[in-house]
Amino acid sequence: MAGERFLRILAELEAGSDRGRSSARLCEVSTNLIGVTGTGVMLMSGDMPSGSLCATNEVSSLIEDLQYMLGQGPCVEAYEEDQVVSEPDLADPSTPRWAAFTPAALEAGVRALFAFPMRVGTVRLGAVNLYRDRPGPLSDNQHADALVLADVAAQWVLNVQAGAPPGEMAQELEQGADFHYSVQNAAGIVSVQLGVSIAEALIRLRAYAFGTGRPLDEVAEDVVARTLRIP
Repeated sequence: MAGERFLRILAELEAGSDRGRSSARLCEVSTNLIGVTGTGVMLMSGDMPSGSLCATNEVSSLIEDLQYMLGQGPCVEAYEEDQVVSEPDLADPSTPRWAAFTPAALEAGVRALFAFPMRVGTVRLGAVNLYRDRPGPLSDNQHADALVLADVAAQWVLNVQAGAPPGEMAQELEQGADFHYSVQNAAGIVSVQLGVSIAEALIRLRAYAFGTGRPLDEVAEDVVARTLRIP
């Protein structure tokens, strides 16, 4: 059965011959095949820039941006815990979580979220995030399709990046992606200034942005321009 799903999904990906198996095609197929409102793919591997690889609509893009800027949400949890994260009713969850992420997602019209980790063997790359504008769980078939899609997406990312020059991001992954390079540059600067790790520097950037009510990218640009020093 898994093999049949895999072949069916590959056929769907190849159907758009003008774009082939691009990141945009991965998100598009995920949305249509599984039957959700939108899809986003977030990369979180330490070997590649972190951020949104693709998103099908404005709400999906917002979901990805919120998770990156706040450091919380279904994709982040799926990646860190290496397991599927399902929230069929974001407005009335059985276990409240994502205190900063949830209100903004609800305001955007998100009612259910499902995140599937992307991995190949022991290599974790990020997560595929599915959302719906109405509450309710995925069916067993939808869940099984999403698991296979996440595996296909992970394999595609590794295969594409393997063909890139050393130290560079593959152009196929750059197209349509938002890797927040200014944030990563700012994290490096804060790391040196404060003598902390990159991970700790990113946490401090997020905390400062959240505490001052400013977009994370805007704060990062000020740090890079040396007009702001994070305390």
